[in-house]
Amino acid sequence: MARFKIDVALLATCQALFMTSTSLLISISAIAGLMIAPREGLATIPLGIQFLSTMLFTFPASLYMQRAGRRAGFIVGAIAALAGGLLGTWSMFEQSFVGLCAATFFIGMFTACANYYRFAAADVADETYRSRAISLVMAGGIVAAFAGPNLAIHSKDALGAVFAGGYLTVAVLALLTILILLFVHFPPPPAKAIGKENRPLAEIALQPRYMTAVLCAVIGYAVMNLLMTSTPLAMERLEYPFSNTAHVIQWHVVGMFLPSFFTGHLIRRFGVLSIMLVGAVFQALCVVVNLNGESYLHFLAALVLLGVGWNFLFIGATTLLAENYRASEKAKAQGLNDLLVFSVVAMTATSAGYLLIEYGWQSVNSGVLPFIALAAAVIVWTHRSTKNAPASGPSKSEKERSEKEASSSG
Repeated sequence: MARFKIDVALLATCQALFMTSTSLLISISAIAGLMIAPREGLATIPLGIQFLSTMLFTFPASLYMQRAGRRAGFIVGAIAALAGGLLGTWSMFEQSFVGLCAATFFIGMFTACANYYRFAAADVADETYRSRAISLVMAGGIVAAFAGPNLAIHSKDALGAVFAGGYLTVAVLALLTILILLFVHFPPPPAKAIGKENRPLAEIALQPRYMTAVLCAVIGYAVMNLLMTSTPLAMERLEYPFSNTAHVIQWHVVGMFLPSFFTGHLIRRFGVLSIMLVGAVFQALCVVVNLNGESYLHFLAALVLLGVGWNFLFIGATTLLAENYRASEKAKAQGLNDLLVFSVVAMTATSAGYLLIEYGWQSVNSGVLPFIALAAAVIVWTHRSTKNAPASGPSKSEKERSEKEASSSG
C-alpha cells in the first residue's frame, strides 16, 4: 500500500475521533446549557461560543500550520480539546454556566485546527487521488454517527453529575488523537513563493469559482448547523426522551458522512457543481419534511436529508476550492474560506435557541429556504458561465510546478 494511503487512513481516524466529540457535544450541549443557563434563551450560548472560537482561530490556525507544519497545528488543537473537556467536566459538577462557556471556547480552538484534516488529506495524496482522499477522511465521521450519540447516552449519568461524563469523554478522545498524529507523515510546509507564484489574497478570492465554493460552503454549513442545533431543543420542548434525540442526531451524522465513501467518485463522474446542486436540493427537502410534521419520524428523516445535503455541498465546495489556489497560497486561501464559514456558523449556533423560542420551529425552517435557493442559483450560474471558459485558477502546468516546488522545499 502506498504511504499516502496509510496517512489518509490515519487522518480519517483522527477525523472519526474529532467528529465523535462533535456529535457527542451536539447531542448534549444545548440541553446541558438549558440545565444551568440563567435563562432558557441562553441554552445554545455555550455551543455558539464554541463556533465563535472556531471562527476566531481558523485563520491563525492555517497560518500557524503553514509555518510550523500540520502536525504541530493539529496537536495544539487536540491539547485545547483536552483542556476544554476537563473544564466542561468540572463545570457540570459545579453547575457553572461561565465555566461551560469557557470549556466550549477551548473546544472551538480544537475545531478550528481539526477542520483542516480534509485539507491535510489533499496535501498527502497525489492529484488523481485528491478528491477521494478528502471524501475518505470525511468518511471517518461515520464512526461518530454511532459512537458520539451512544457515548452521550451512556455517559449521561456515569459520573454522578448529568453530562459530566460526556465532557470527560471529549478529553479522552483528544488524548487518543495526539497519539495517532505522531504517526502521520505530513509533507513539509511549502517554501515561500514570490511574484506571480504567490498572488494577493484578493486576487484569489475574486475568482468566480472560488467565490462559489466559499458561498456554498457557508450556506450549506450554516443551514445544517442551525437546523441541527435547533432540533434537540425542539424535541426537548415536545418532551421526547433524550434517547430519541440522541438517535436522531446519530442518523443525522450517518447522513453527513456515509455518502463520503462515494462522494469523491460522484464528483469525478458527474462534476463538482452537479453534486453541489444535488446537495442544495437535499437540504431543501429537509425543510419540506420539517414543515410537514413534528413526529419522531419527521425529525429523523429531515435530519438524514440535512446531513446528506451538507455532505454533497461541503465536500463539493472543498474540492472546488482546492482547484483555485496554488500550493504556496493554500494557507491564506483555506484560512479565508474557513473564517467566513465559521463566522456564519457561529452566528447560527448562538442564535438557534433564541430563534426557536421566539419564533418557533416552523419559522426557523422557513427562514433558511431563501439561502438554499441562493446557493442553488449561484451553482447553476457558475456552471453556465464557466462551461466553455478556461478555469480562472492556476493552469495545470502552474499547479504541477507549484506542487513540485512544495515537495522539494525542505
